[in-house]
Amino acid sequence: MSSELLENSNTSFGRELTKNLIAGFSVSFVAISLGAAFGILSTRGAFAGILSAGIIALITAVFGGTRIQTSGPTAPMTAVTLIVIAFANSTGTFSGKGLVEALPGADSVRFINLVFVLTGILLVIAAILRLGKFIQFVPRTVISGFMNGIAILIWVDQAKKLFGIGGQTAIKGPLVVNASVALAALAIAFLTSVVVSRLWPRAKSFLPGTLMAVLVVTVVVQVAGLEIEMVKTAGIENTFAAWSQVVKDNVPTNWDPALIWLALPFALQLLMLCYLDTLLTSLVVDKKMTQQFQREERTKQNQELAAQGAANAAIALVGGIPGAQATIRSVLILNEGATWRLAGTMVGIFVLVEMLLFQDYIGNIPVAVFAGILFKVGYDVFDWPPVVAYLKRFFGRKESTTQLQVQHVDMFFIVGTSAVTLIQDLNTAVVLFTVLFYLVRLYVKVPDLEAPVADAGQDQESVPSMDPPPDTGN
Repeated sequence: MSSELLENSNTSFGRELTKNLIAGFSVSFVAISLGAAFGILSTRGAFAGILSAGIIALITAVFGGTRIQTSGPTAPMTAVTLIVIAFANSTGTFSGKGLVEALPGADSVRFINLVFVLTGILLVIAAILRLGKFIQFVPRTVISGFMNGIAILIWVDQAKKLFGIGGQTAIKGPLVVNASVALAALAIAFLTSVVVSRLWPRAKSFLPGTLMAVLVVTVVVQVAGLEIEMVKTAGIENTFAAWSQVVKDNVPTNWDPALIWLALPFALQLLMLCYLDTLLTSLVVDKKMTQQFQREERTKQNQELAAQGAANAAIALVGGIPGAQATIRSVLILNEGATWRLAGTMVGIFVLVEMLLFQDYIGNIPVAVFAGILFKVGYDVFDWPPVVAYLKRFFGRKESTTQLQVQHVDMFFIVGTSAVTLIQDLNTAVVLFTVLFYLVRLYVKVPDLEAPVADAGQDQESVPSMDPPPDTGN
């Protein structure tokens, strides 16, 4: 009898192990393609984005407060990173002088990495001060508004790069060709899940739309011999000496108070975004895990913040880009049957292994492919349900059966938060309209979106309808 129990136990363990390894392997493809896209968006490059996707996923899965999850670069975090990099590479930062001219050792690369290290430190401080519980006080309308603002920022930035307007340098090559490549990538990213679901449902996770867009369009461009701009590779040898040099080139060496003061506003913006991204995602994941495992799952919020802090500081040492817990990747890994923390850990390991194996092929990918993918990312980040419900209610049929009730005051907060995010920055938008929300609530009943808001994540192809809060991850 005991031998039978032992055999059954070993069989069960083997099945669970295999299931979790496969779940991690599947989600690694999504992590790689989106990591590359966010790396391109940030201007640090596809390699930096993929490297960050692996490192962040690995650290947060091992040490995070959400038992089963996947973290990595996200659209909101990358949008702010783009602003940080543009600032660091501009002049006029110190009374008309650039960073390099103003302080010895204050080169732009190390300044950017200093911002990311400070972000990590601030996240750990937030965890120590046990600030995770305050996520419940951010109104849904404000979250919806800043997500829409981030989506518009992404669309505008990619349009500028594609057409070479607004001070941006256009992607090299004929505009018609680059635009066609971007449109083809956008179409494939949208249609892949529909086609694969009908023809080969089990391959859906192995063939995400973003990855298929990269593969198919790259093959067509290379076969056709189109003369357009390709992704620049890092060209790092897979040796200890080479990676040691990478760390030496990126680690912040100047901790002058003036430089820290200059970096602090950007670090605070990234802190706010990572806080919102991560803890809102954890609410969605906890709910799904509770339903799936038939027992209550609750994220240890402050532990999760500390892990995110460690991860965001770590990527700074290799010239990466910051991230947070990502809703779609986290929900996808649960849909793939993940039951252990190992699954999320393997996402990070698989990404890093695949990155090293296929590093030489990254340079064959057209830059315009990622313009198309990022237009798709912007679409998925945008919180559509409140906008659609509002238009149906006030400009459509009065008998609309939509469950979501969006009042004029809701739309005021959504549009206002979006506008301030675009014009000023995220921190100002969130703080201003959160405070305004509670001031208005003292005198007027503010509904704050009266019914569940569907997810607005970054890759809708794998996500079921969820309850609030709105998705802020990617």
